[in-house]
Amino acid sequence: MARRDYYEVLGVARGAEEAEIKKAYRKIAFENHPDRNPGDGAAEQRFKDATEAYEVLRDPDKRARYDQFGHAGVGGAAGGARGFDFSGFDLADALRAFMRDFGGDVGGFEDLFGASRRGPAHGDDLRVRLRLTLEEVASGVEKKIRVKHLRACGTCHGRGGSGEQPCARCQGSGQLRRVQHSIFGQFVNVTTCPECSGEGQTLRDPCVTCHGEGRVSETETIAVKVPAGVATGNYIPLRGMGDAGPRGGPAGDLVVQIDEKPHDVFEREGNDLHVDVPVSFATLAIGASIEAPTLEGGIVSLSVPAGTQSGHVMRVRGKGLPGLRGGKGDLFARLMVWIPSKIAAADRKHLEALEASGALKPPRPARSLFDRVKDAFAR
Repeated sequence: MARRDYYEVLGVARGAEEAEIKKAYRKIAFENHPDRNPGDGAAEQRFKDATEAYEVLRDPDKRARYDQFGHAGVGGAAGGARGFDFSGFDLADALRAFMRDFGGDVGGFEDLFGASRRGPAHGDDLRVRLRLTLEEVASGVEKKIRVKHLRACGTCHGRGGSGEQPCARCQGSGQLRRVQHSIFGQFVNVTTCPECSGEGQTLRDPCVTCHGEGRVSETETIAVKVPAGVATGNYIPLRGMGDAGPRGGPAGDLVVQIDEKPHDVFEREGNDLHVDVPVSFATLAIGASIEAPTLEGGIVSLSVPAGTQSGHVMRVRGKGLPGLRGGKGDLFARLMVWIPSKIAAADRKHLEALEASGALKPPRPARSLFDRVKDAFAR
């Protein structure tokens, strides 16, 4: 099953500050803590998922690799020696991580949520797919994409209008609080004010262009630089190119997800390339020098020893794809005997003579264990 995006797990934008990430994790972890949800497997899994995401996003180095390469940049073998492997990340690890940062100061929901979210909201992240050929993956490429997103209104310069005044519903706090009682005691449930969307302010004279939103829809052409060696599932974040936030709020990111097109000749396996090379029976039987294609459009020479079997794979080092962290993969050429659909009469006689001589007959297959057991019982 595909792993969820870490930002999605914590419910934060890709450009979120460290404090916002920490706050989001505290909320999820506190609500789904095993002590508060005994026997609830779903809550336990949410707790572990949130902790895994937080362990990456709280660390600037891991977060940078995750933003560039996705899960491949921080997980298992794909992440290399500097990677981060969560394959053994169990509930005990998650609890230790939670207690390390929050164990000493979580006293209730009021402390959990911290200060209210005053000010303009963050804009949404956007996702687009970018399809690349294998040749573009090998060389790296700059692509132009058209994106429809929300940008700051030019009429009010993103402010949404004029005449700011405290929100009448939340009295300018940006949040609504409600006291709840449960078996765990008294808690304060804090929600964002729907009237002002948490800003604490409303407008007396909304902008006629954006109707107080501070943003309008625009279609823009954006250049995306794709490094060599990317693969399907990798993504490239473009900071601030998502939707602008309402009323001057910071813009989200545009996340360009890579989608690789199938190739007519080559198959990719990691940074290695595989290609089938048709050869004649005579070439495999007596040996010869043959040519195999490369992705760059050139050829490489291969020396085929006499007696090579169809399906034999020959390796050409350094003729695969470049890696995101340097180095190059290899090219693997599989030799497949080619059978002509039509044969001239003279050539047919030669083949019939060889067949009659027994030179073309394959060896008899070895007797199976089942056959040997059957013969033993027959005796």
